[in-house]
Amino acid sequence: QIVQPLSAEALAEFNAAQERAGVVYISRIPPGMRPTKVRHLMSAYGEVGRVYLQQEDPKRAYLRRKHTSTKKAQYTEGWIEFKDKRVARSVADMLNAQPIGGKKGTRWRDDVWTMKYLPRFKWNMLTEQAAVHTARLRVELSQSRAEQRDYLRQVELARVLDKRAERKRKAGDGGEAPSAKFRAVPQGGQEGKRGRAGQEREKKNNSTDISSVFKNVF
Repeated sequence: QIVQPLSAEALAEFNAAQERAGVVYISRIPPGMRPTKVRHLMSAYGEVGRVYLQQEDPKRAYLRRKHTSTKKAQYTEGWIEFKDKRVARSVADMLNAQPIGGKKGTRWRDDVWTMKYLPRFKWNMLTEQAAVHTARLRVELSQSRAEQRDYLRQVELARVLDKRAERKRKAGDGGEAPSAKFRAVPQGGQEGKRGRAGQEREKKNNSTDISSVFKNVF
């Protein structure tokens, strides 16, 4: 499908609509509230254009899903575009620091809005901010992947070195085992004691033989 360029009149009308629009910033999104719910609540005060809610940091989302039972996406902040900047200003002034309200027993009845009107802020500025945020996130992810690859290489190197050291240790134990059979017995051992006892018996026998010879002679 070919997109036709805007005519001069349509472009002028679009620019005028952008000039009339106003953006409200919500610094905190109540837990569990989704973009459709925000649009529904804000539509009660005026005509709403675009709504954008920023999801929480991926690391924080991973830890939350790991340690809690809440698995759905959570949002941290948001921007709401009203068709009329005067309505946007009045909504921000009226709802800021006020309870969300609603029927008794509803989930966000006692939660509080924290919002502010952004003068001279247009939606295309938010798009630029999102692009910068996305680029920064890509850089962080690329650095994380590089660190992960380096860590895996270090782990593999350590495993190879451990195996090599184990083989050397086993080879060393096998080469020393035969020589242990022919190890000399120290002089202070059992064999040394037996040798000394035999020598003493031999000396005693020799002295007995000599004394008997002297008796026969004299």
